[in-house]
Amino acid sequence: MISKFFRKAKPIHFVIMSMVLFIGFLLAKLRVHPEFNAVFVLKQLALFGVCVLSLFIFDFFTSKNRLSKKNSYNLLFYGLFMVLMFQTFLNTKLVIANLFILLALRRIVSLRSKKENKKKILDATIWISLATLLFFWSSLFFIVLFAALFLYGITDVKNWIIPFIGVLLVAILTYAVLIVFNIDFWDYVDRFESGKNFDFSMLNNRQIIIAATIYFSYFIWSLFYYLRTIKNQSKSYRPSYLLILFTAFIALVIIIISPEKSGAEFIFLIAPLALIVTNYIELVPERWFREVLIWLLIVGLLASLVL
Repeated sequence: MISKFFRKAKPIHFVIMSMVLFIGFLLAKLRVHPEFNAVFVLKQLALFGVCVLSLFIFDFFTSKNRLSKKNSYNLLFYGLFMVLMFQTFLNTKLVIANLFILLALRRIVSLRSKKENKKKILDATIWISLATLLFFWSSLFFIVLFAALFLYGITDVKNWIIPFIGVLLVAILTYAVLIVFNIDFWDYVDRFESGKNFDFSMLNNRQIIIAATIYFSYFIWSLFYYLRTIKNQSKSYRPSYLLILFTAFIALVIIIISPEKSGAEFIFLIAPLALIVTNYIELVPERWFREVLIWLLIVGLLASLVL
């Protein structure tokens, strides 16, 4: 029984979900690049390393900040949701940007402890800024950072100024790199896909439709229970759960306005969605129903892969 196997957190679960990610990663690459060479393989191994590191960071800040109980459902859903929309593996910039956003979230959620706030705010700012250099609309996650300052009651004006200083720092360093490599600043700016696109016809693909339907079905179904979970949390932990919800809504906005509709833009939704569904499945008393929820996701994943 899958739900019973992942009910307690064990190192083997990370290994298993890393293997699941590898299978999904390999199948995605085979669809687009049926012929490999040595250079391509090395680049893809490095990219897969980023995917595994993202899984580790996600599990680390989830368990450390008690965003779920002591189980591995978060790993299970993160891995399955990632493979379900395997287009997420095909956009290198978004894969790396997602890692940066997870690193930022790790620092943002840890503001709850009220220790080393200035350092954490600066770190989160730098990570979001780096993600923005890869994908402009990653900048929307600054909303989550400022929401954290408000929810955690961090009122010192100096802390609110730090994000602006961090952005300026990254901008200066980026400009310096452009000068060193003799890259025209305006040419670099033109490469940013900062426009908005509300044309969803590019997502009119059977596999993407199935994956997106599963995403939104699990999200909407679990959301009502997640709101109840937030209400039942202690006062000190409630803001952390709210921030995950804000992150999910920011990810939805990015999906809607992303200039390039390929399915890869769903990558930012995977972490908060996995946590929201994890919190729901922890509340389900009937083991058979937990099994059904997990197997429905697996069957949908297999169906999307063969299409």
